[in-house]
Amino acid sequence: MKLEYIDIGNIDDSTVNMRHGKKAPDVSDILPTVRRRGIIVPVILRPGLAEGRFELVAGRRRVHAARLARADEGADPELGRVPSAIMEAGDDAAALEASLIENIARLDPDEVTQWETFTRLVKEGRAVDDIAATFGLPDLTIRRVLALGNLLPRIRTLYTQEKIDRTTVRHLTLASKRQQRAWLALHDDPDAYAPTGHQVKAWVLGGQPIAARHALFDLDAYPGATVADLFGEDRYFADPDAFWTAQYAAIEARRAAYLEHGWSDVVIVPASEHFHTWEYEKAPKRKGGRIYIDVRSTGEVTFHEGYLTRKEARRTASGEAPEGPKPQRPELTSALQTYVDLHRHAAVRAALLTRPEVALRLMVAHAVVGSHLWTIRPEPQTTRNDAVRESVETARGETVFDERRRAVLDLLGFPSEEPTVTGGSGGDYALAEDRLSAIFLRLLALPDPAVMDVIAVVIGETLAAGSAAVEAVGTEIGIDMADWWQADDALFGLIRDRELLGRIVADVAGETVAAANASEPSKTLKRIIGDHLAGADGRAKVERWVPRWMRFPPSAYTMRGGVGTVAAHARAVAACDSRIVPAPASEPDHFVRAA
Repeated sequence: MKLEYIDIGNIDDSTVNMRHGKKAPDVSDILPTVRRRGIIVPVILRPGLAEGRFELVAGRRRVHAARLARADEGADPELGRVPSAIMEAGDDAAALEASLIENIARLDPDEVTQWETFTRLVKEGRAVDDIAATFGLPDLTIRRVLALGNLLPRIRTLYTQEKIDRTTVRHLTLASKRQQRAWLALHDDPDAYAPTGHQVKAWVLGGQPIAARHALFDLDAYPGATVADLFGEDRYFADPDAFWTAQYAAIEARRAAYLEHGWSDVVIVPASEHFHTWEYEKAPKRKGGRIYIDVRSTGEVTFHEGYLTRKEARRTASGEAPEGPKPQRPELTSALQTYVDLHRHAAVRAALLTRPEVALRLMVAHAVVGSHLWTIRPEPQTTRNDAVRESVETARGETVFDERRRAVLDLLGFPSEEPTVTGGSGGDYALAEDRLSAIFLRLLALPDPAVMDVIAVVIGETLAAGSAAVEAVGTEIGIDMADWWQADDALFGLIRDRELLGRIVADVAGETVAAANASEPSKTLKRIIGDHLAGADGRAKVERWVPRWMRFPPSAYTMRGGVGTVAAHARAVAACDSRIVPAPASEPDHFVRAA
């Protein structure tokens, strides 16, 4: 390279000059100096194609200022002599470097101009690290400028024309070509809003930008894409939904680990809420402290170990049990949950039509536990009369039933001290839901004979005493009460009606004895009945005697009415006479297909 003074008329703009082809540069800052002293710092030239002509590699602003100053009236002729450093001909890469170095040193070129120049250097064979070393810039700076090559030409033009700002164009480098075209469509539509500045990043990344540094999971194993922000210090997730799926999986894993290590509870604070430390107090694990996982919309997750709310801390200090955590906003709204429940309910009950053995077990489970639709209560067998209570408890029927009930309790996994199989939820239907499922699953594992044993006990416990159902079953089975009952003192202690006692005497001892003792007091009549039943005092023993109103079917001793068993039997008979038994229908094919 040699130094010479070259006539300004022999200098042409070179295509390798980074400012070539642009509008005339602004030289207002250097024009006064050039007018007084001319060009002081040499420009860089290289020989042109024509003899005696030179191409301007660097120094376009100085040459332009000199031309303006020379055109002034009375200008110094020396302004036409330009001090120049003349390069060797043909080395375009060196010329480009010289142009860029010289311009960076004097007036920062815009980033698009730098990109154009760096791109041409790359095409000339320069590597990124070579370019960085030449200009004394970090590799990242060179890569940031080269990233502008990802932009559509029209976006670069808009930036060059100063129609969009630097922040906007930088964030648009994160966008795909499809997103860039969509952004241009918004920009061109006068009725639409095109995001600008930092809003572009949120728009490109589908909402709140989520930095890769916030990930709790292994980025190397993450199947989704991340986008490098060359103008920032981080990478961002291209698909927020994929990020949150992986992030919440990692959060759940951390939550499980905390619980496994003995923490009483781990509360996930959603992004819609915030964990404010002033609302909580530190509490160790042994005093019921919880883990609070604070999740932010930015993707950042903070773990707060060992905290209770201030209210809970005060309750704990006073010896009261801490309250549970505040309920979180449910995933499903009430209407949506109803939609899901009703559709699933319709499908299940339709499928049950083809699985009667499952339906039977489910019905038994409902009868055992109950639900908000099943009001199942065991027959309490209560009485205020101690004699009646003792008589029933020691009856053979009660003894046999209780023995079978204990076996069923054991079969279902209930404690043997439970008084009944049914009614185990005590009206707590939240508890009933859990117990119902458990019992249903246990019943599914039992063979049919065992399930039938459970059914017999369950219906026995829930069969209402004195009902028409008792009459219908007893008559259908043909129960002989003499097999299950015998007269005791409790019975005769309850009978005080002389007419009734007289009819019972006739029933036990015959009409002759009854007529002969018609005027005797009740005590005498009871003794006569007792002697016949026991075969005492020389009277003939009557075996297997049962009062008429205790038999199946029952009847009365008088015409006065007021016998509950007779009335119940009449209702059972009436129901039997009016029943309509349809012919069995074949199973519909569509239910089979649905199952």
